[in-house]
Parts: sequence; C-alpha cells; structure tokens
Amino acid sequence: MSIDWRQYHCEDFYDELFQAPGLPREAARRVAEYLDDLTEAELAERRLAADLAIKVMGISFTVYSEGKNVDRAWPFDVIPRVIPRLEWERTEAGLKQRVAALNYFIQDIYNERRIIRDQVFPAELLKDSVNFRPQCVGTTPRNSVWAHICGSDLVRDKDGTLYVLEDNLRVPSGVSYMVENRMVMKRVFPELFGENAILPVDDYPAQLYDMLVAMSPRPLDQPNIVLLTPGIYNSAYFEHAWLAQQMGIELVEGSDLFVNDDDCCYMRTIYGPKRVDVIYRRIDDLFLDPEVFREDSVLGAPGLMRAWLKGKLALANAPGAGVADDKVVYAFVPQMIKYYLGEDPILPNVPSFLCMFDQDREYVLANLDKLVVKPANESGGYGMLIGPRASPEEREKFRALIQANPRNYMAQPALSLSTAPTLMLDETVEPRHLDLRPFVLSRGPLNDRGSTYVTTGGLTRVAMVRGSLVVNSSQGGGAKDTWVVDTDADSQAATPSQSQSQSQSQSQSGGR
Repeated sequence: MSIDWRQYHCEDFYDELFQAPGLPREAARRVAEYLDDLTEAELAERRLAADLAIKVMGISFTVYSEGKNVDRAWPFDVIPRVIPRLEWERTEAGLKQRVAALNYFIQDIYNERRIIRDQVFPAELLKDSVNFRPQCVGTTPRNSVWAHICGSDLVRDKDGTLYVLEDNLRVPSGVSYMVENRMVMKRVFPELFGENAILPVDDYPAQLYDMLVAMSPRPLDQPNIVLLTPGIYNSAYFEHAWLAQQMGIELVEGSDLFVNDDDCCYMRTIYGPKRVDVIYRRIDDLFLDPEVFREDSVLGAPGLMRAWLKGKLALANAPGAGVADDKVVYAFVPQMIKYYLGEDPILPNVPSFLCMFDQDREYVLANLDKLVVKPANESGGYGMLIGPRASPEEREKFRALIQANPRNYMAQPALSLSTAPTLMLDETVEPRHLDLRPFVLSRGPLNDRGSTYVTTGGLTRVAMVRGSLVVNSSQGGGAKDTWVVDTDADSQAATPSQSQSQSQSQSQSGGR
C-alpha cells in the first residue's frame, strides 16, 4: 500500500500541505503526487536512506540526560514542509522590518533611551532585565548593529495567520541543521529538485562570512575571523564545528585567545600570536570575559570586553543584545516598529499578557488552564506551562511562581499550531504540529534593509509525539526540510502535455 492522501485528516488545524483530505495546496501538489506514487517499500527505503545519510554525514545533537551528555542522530522526517514563494516574500519583509526595529531598540536602550522617555517602553522592564548589561551603556557597535544574527520563531494558527512567537538574539542555533536537512533531501529525493522550483538555502555560510568580514575593525585588511565555542560538550557543538568548517575559519575555545596590553585580541598558534578581528561567539555574555562578568568563567578570555569597547575587536552578536531577547520585552516589538520605523508590523505578535501588570496578572491567574505561561528568559521549551495539558498541581505551582515574581512571566493563548504530514515508524502518515525558525543576518546600516539577509525558509521543527506542541529536539522533537517553492516558475517550466498529465494526476491523488 502507498500513501492514501484521502485518509490523511488534518483535523481542526491549518495543514501546511493539504487543504482537505486528498486535496493538496498548490505549492505542495507535486510533492503530494510524487509521494502518492511511491509504494510502502519504496517509502521505507527513502526513510532508511535518510537515516543512513544522517549517520554518514555525522549530523547529531547533544541532550543532557541524568547528568550525562548524550549524542543522538538528528531526528529527521522525509516529508518536506512547503511554502509558496509569494507568501515567503511577505514573511521575509516582515522579518527584516522586525530585526531593524529590534536593533534600533537595543541601540537606543544603551544610549539615549528615547523610547523610555517617550513612555513607549516601561522603565521598570529595563531595571529588572537579567540580560541588560550596564557595561555596554554608551557603546555603539559598527553600523549600530547589535543583533547581527537573529532566529525568530514563527507559528501559524488555525486560521492560517503566521505569528512571531519569539525572537532569539543571544546565540540563536539551528541553522546548520537547516542546510543539512536540504543536503539529506537532495540525496534521498534528487528527482524532486528537478521537478520543483525550490529556492536554495545553501548560501547561508557565505552570507554569514561576508557579514562577519564587514564587521572587521580593519576593513582594508583581510580580517581574521574565529568562532568561539564552549567546547565539545555543548549541545550545539556540531553546529559550531560545521559553521567554522563551511566558512573556512578557526574554531577556538577561550584558552586559545588572549588580549594584550594594546587592547587587541590574539589567537595562540604554533607560529606565534595572530591578531583576531572578529569573533562569532557561541557563548553567553556572562561567560565571555571573567574580567567583566563571571570571574569563574573559563569559556571566554580575559579582556575581550575591553578589546570590544576600544573598537579593536568585533563581536557577533554584540554583548548586551540579549536585552531584547526577553519574552516580556517581546510584547513591545509592535510598538517598537511603530516608534522607530513609523510602520505597521507586517508580522503580528501572538497576543500576550504580562504578569507584571495587575490586570493581566489577574486574568492569567484566573485562566491558567487555558494559557501557555513562559518565563522571560528560558529557552529550549524549558520552564513553561502548557495550561490545557497541565495537571492541577502544575498549575498551582505556576500560580505561586507568578505571584512571587510577576516580572518574570508572561502568558499567551494556546494556539492551534499548524500541522504537516509526518511519516511514522509504521510507514503511516499523520499530522504533527510544527514551527519555523528563519535566520536573519544584519550587516547595517539599520536604515538599509537591502543589507539584511533572510534565509529562504528556515529550520522547521516538528513535535513528533501525537498532540504535542513542544518541537525542541532536546525534548523529543524532529525536523523537516523547508521548501520555498516558486509556483510561477513551475507553471512556466511545464509543457502543455506535462500540465495535462499533472492535472489528471491531481484529480487522482490518493487514488489507489
């Protein structure tokens, strides 16, 4: 038996590939037809080929379990997520708009604070922000860009509206898996890439390298760029090594770096010290420089902040950018867009309730069984309450946490996240909830959105457990390749006979 799309029921959710059982969306039509033509044995072979490719390519991630670091093969689903190009162009514009406003906000917060003076942003939020860095006050990085790399999580509700769920501005991860997902799919389904106008994603390392080069304090020289990793036990170490290899730059740890009396950063090599111009850091602010932040940190190097403040070293992302990577600050991004850009947001926020405000807090406490409650600065899906699925004891625990520290919590409606067909171990196909993390590179200046690059699509993460809304790989989630398909190019490329054949095939989709 092959896949019978007429038996695929999307239930009461927006499905990314199907409008109704047996009726694929236009951009996903060819994919649905192709999969429909595969027998169960052929489908199993393709899944096995994907699993083998992941092992051969060494694509893994690390989870922390019972005090141990466990490397696992990357969980991957062979049915892609498909997005029409026209929709993506609007999404891309919305992401560029959003990241520009966020960078304006960070620059303003560490300098003039106009947004607070004009009472658009509450001063008390800044006072209690765990990611605000007083050491950065009065500083302006090159082109006023603080968040050079941003990963914004997008979700779609049951009515098809695409929302921004959160922004990741400290050390966003996952982009290597986005590219590797595409490489696996090309190995497993090469014929599909000849039949569909799928926009590429493999230029990201080159785009990232060009952006890092543009940050150099010595623009007339060939800059020396390094990627600073916490080490092999970090959950994202595969990505650190992959990005360094793809860009042809050194992968270093804190012990490989030092800052001299000239306030320049150097890398230790067998040939002697070599000056470093740009550090793409994958460690948090507090571990970056023991002279300024945590004295016990061995992950960074003493003097890095001094070199950065003197303008002799560029850091991506800039220290202090995390002030905007706060789920409570997130609620004010639409106001930031209006305030700094004079525009209406292209991509909406999910409606949010801030527990620091009395009226919002009362509503949240009265509706814990209907809301998703999040702490301001956790990541990875940790520390949150999914009210409709929580036990009475869990809800009471969060009630106490909110009352003890209202500033640290916000709540949102439990969205009916969109789904996509996902291949199960028994070769059946079932809908699973998903999100999307595109990546945005900002070179600046901030008023030039043409200097901002957005990946074509992004990393689609899938909740592999039936009914689950948690997509993080550390908690059992998987991933799909994300295809942005140019349907206009598809129709132009098709010959009349091909078009007729495709039309007949569509009417029979799910047919046998």
